[in-house]
Amino acid sequence: MSADPSDDPTAGGFNALRRLERTLPSEWYFDAAQYRRELEAIWYREWVYLCRAETLPEPRSFRTFTVGTQPVVLVRDEQGELRAFYNTCRHRGATLCAAAEGRLPANAITCPYHAWSYRLTGELARVPTHGRRHFLPEGEASLYPVAVHVWRGFVYVNLGGAAGAGAFDDHFNANTAQFANWPLEGLVIGRQLTQRLACNWKVFWENYNECLHCPGVHPNLSSLVPIYRRGIMEERDDPAWEAHAGSDDPAHRGGLRPGAATWSVDGRSLGHEFAGLSDAERRAGYYFMTSLPSHYVVLHVDHVRSTRLLPLGPELTELSVEWLFPRETLADPTVDIGRACDFSAEVLAEDGAVCELTQRGLHARPHERGYLMPEEYDVYRFQQWVRAALARPA
Repeated sequence: MSADPSDDPTAGGFNALRRLERTLPSEWYFDAAQYRRELEAIWYREWVYLCRAETLPEPRSFRTFTVGTQPVVLVRDEQGELRAFYNTCRHRGATLCAAAEGRLPANAITCPYHAWSYRLTGELARVPTHGRRHFLPEGEASLYPVAVHVWRGFVYVNLGGAAGAGAFDDHFNANTAQFANWPLEGLVIGRQLTQRLACNWKVFWENYNECLHCPGVHPNLSSLVPIYRRGIMEERDDPAWEAHAGSDDPAHRGGLRPGAATWSVDGRSLGHEFAGLSDAERRAGYYFMTSLPSHYVVLHVDHVRSTRLLPLGPELTELSVEWLFPRETLADPTVDIGRACDFSAEVLAEDGAVCELTQRGLHARPHERGYLMPEEYDVYRFQQWVRAALARPA
């Protein structure tokens, strides 16, 4: 594949592939050695979303995570700053915090094995072995740090360190300034869902990046978003889009069906809408923001949905969904947030089912790779992103 930008098969007046493209090799979705290459080249070098900052509400709060095979502990220190470390004692490598979350009993992380203690800033504080602390030179044996960045309430880490990660905002697929009208920092989690999918992490992202499957797989979503019924995502996905330029029909321009305001079981708003949105943002009804390889956010007029992916193995992926609301929505006894949460949970379940179907089918011995249709231009772009990441110098 040429690296020349002028050879981009997606370039042109409408969104589509201009030539036949093949998919990634099928074995890339289940081969253990390939999975390890992707952990090293992608998951251990890119910014990975972990959780909302609100889930660590006070000093000494902690949460633990596993990114690929790497154990990470996130903790809020005495000054309220979030810190991230490998969840590994410097003595002989024991796991420091075994629980998924909690609050430390003191301003220290103490290894449950031999009781080495570390300040919440990571420095070694105490070695209780008959006064032999002097065996270690001052300043040695601090916890292994992990770069952490909080963006508008979303907490990301980078196992490769911030210095080599590039500008944080570059990891989003859109200019983050365009979402300034949503009060993301002040939103709180109203519901959470975590599930495991029997598929490679790339299978999920490829499904996310096309809507050819929408008419057959998502009947209720396709009813709410009429352009999805046509198997496309945006106005310019249609080769005849210029003939419909200026149309108010959401089947051509995108957006929600007439009378709908948000993604919910009936399309009705939950009532407490974000006050700062423009008329255009309200009319659109939904915006997507993606941060590969781990996170996407969908913004609506009354709530925000955050979805995190973490790879658990070559053919196993964890999805964690957080539905975020204004505090007044959750405090209002007349509001049923299930109208929004149940709708998108249904869509996610439908996506999960076809992702698992795909994963099983990829094992067919003669199926070395597949084909991409014109509408799958974003699948192509994602696959090119994977190829480029794997080609970077170590």
